[in-house]
Amino acid sequence: MKQPDSPDAPTRRAVLQGGISAGALLATGFSALAAPPGFDAWRDNFHARARAKGISDATWTRVMGRIEPDMSVFRQMQKQPEFHEQIWQYINRRASDWRIINGREALKKHEALFARIEQDFGVERGTLLALWGVESAYGDPLVQQNHMRPIFPALAALAWNEPRRRAYWETELINALKIVDRGWGTPEEMRGSWAGAMGHTQWMPEVWLNVGMDYDKDGRVSPFGRPDDALGSSARYLLNRGKYHRGEHWGYEVRSSGGSSSGSRTYAAWASAGVTRADGKPFPQPNASAQMWVPVAGGPSFLLGPNFYSVKSYNPSMNYALAICHLGDRILGAPPFIQPFPGSERALTLPEVQELQTRLTKAGFDTGGTDGRVGNDTMKAVKDYQTRMGLLPADGYGGLKVLARLRQGN
Repeated sequence: MKQPDSPDAPTRRAVLQGGISAGALLATGFSALAAPPGFDAWRDNFHARARAKGISDATWTRVMGRIEPDMSVFRQMQKQPEFHEQIWQYINRRASDWRIINGREALKKHEALFARIEQDFGVERGTLLALWGVESAYGDPLVQQNHMRPIFPALAALAWNEPRRRAYWETELINALKIVDRGWGTPEEMRGSWAGAMGHTQWMPEVWLNVGMDYDKDGRVSPFGRPDDALGSSARYLLNRGKYHRGEHWGYEVRSSGGSSSGSRTYAAWASAGVTRADGKPFPQPNASAQMWVPVAGGPSFLLGPNFYSVKSYNPSMNYALAICHLGDRILGAPPFIQPFPGSERALTLPEVQELQTRLTKAGFDTGGTDGRVGNDTMKAVKDYQTRMGLLPADGYGGLKVLARLRQGN
C-alpha cells in the first residue's frame, strides 16, 4: 500500500523486488554507527531540496540534523530471497492455523469496524483481516518492537546511496518528513521495515500522506495505535488504486473438463465451457468476469476476478495475492483447497507448530519462541536443523516431514 495515485507509479512493493547492484556499498564495510564518507555532503545538499518541498527547518533539524544512515538496509535488500518456498509452502505458512484462529478473534473484537468498512468501501472483511494478519500479525506490538526499525536512518541510507531507485527513496524520505511536519507522527514512533513500511498494514510514507484517512476521527492519520485508520485506509487503497469491485468475491477454486482456458470471460461462459466450482456450488454472480489461472500443473485451478488483482496491487506477487485471498476465506470458515498441490503436505495445526518449535529449541535451534507463529527465526532454525541432519532440500519449511524427524530424536 505504498505508491502515489499517478498511473505510472510503481506498485506497492516493487521496491522490494529491485534489489541492489552486485557488491554495491556492502564491500565498503561501513557501520551504522558513523556517517560514511560522502553522507554529510549529501545531507547538506538534500536540505535545500527538502526546504523547496515545504519541509520546515525545525523539522529538518529535529529529524535529519544528527542522523546516521542505517547501512544494514543494503544487507536486508540482498537477503530478501533467503528462503525459497514452493507455492504450497508459501500459502501454508501464511494461511496458518495461528493466523486463522487469531483472525477470527480479531474479527470478534472489531466486528463493528469491519461492518463499517464494508459499508463504506465494499471490501470484504476476510481480505482486510488477511492483509492485517500477514503484514503485522493483527497489530501485535511484539512485531513492532522486535522486527521494526526507525525508518528515517533507513530511508536516508537508501536515498543517499541506493544506485537503482535513488529518486524513489528520496521522494519517500521527503514524504516521511512531511508527515512529521504535519504533526501526524514523530521520528520516534515511525518505525517500520527496512524499506520504510509502517504500522498495522505496512504503509509507505507516500500512502500515509495520500491514501491515509482519519477513520477513527481522532484528529490525525496514523497507521499505529487503533487499527481504524490503517484498515479503513487500506480498504480505500484497494478500492481506489486496486479498482476493487464492491460485492464480488475474489474468485474460486474450479475444476475444468479441458479446452481453452485463456482470456477473460463471464462465470456463465466459463460454466458453459465445462468449468465448475471445485466445491460443486454455483457461481453466485454469473455475469461477473474472471480469468483462469493454474499455478502448478496438476494442482488446483482458479478463476480469478478483479478483486484478486486488487489484492495483487498491494504486493505484485500472484502467490501473495492467493495466500491473502485464501487466508481471508479460511478466517471466514472456508476449507483448505480441495485439489492439493503436487508433492504438498497439509499445513501443520497450531499445536503441531508449537511442538515443532519446542523440539527445535530443545535440540539447540532457537525459534525465537514457541507460540505457533512461523517467522524467519523458526524458518532459520528449521533450515539449520535440516542442514545438520542431512534433510534435503534444506529449505526452511517446517512441515510434517521435519516434525516426524524431530520426533524420532537425534
